[in-house]
Amino acid sequence: MEQRDLDLIEQWKDKDPELKRLWQEHLEFEDQLEVFNKRIYLSPSEELERKTIQKKKLRGRDQIERILARLRS
Repeated sequence: MEQRDLDLIEQWKDKDPELKRLWQEHLEFEDQLEVFNKRIYLSPSEELERKTIQKKKLRGRDQIERILARLRS
């Protein structure tokens, strides 16, 4: 994410509850993915969970982008 987006999130997260929730989820998903990415081998169920988290993170990021676009205008 670009620095200007991060600055905008920081500025608005306390004023927009949805943005705050989505940002917190995004950070949690990043932490969860980091744990998976540090492992050398993932079982099939862990690989499925990793892909599920990636999809959730991407959906959340899309929602964050929509909110940021609205805030920029």
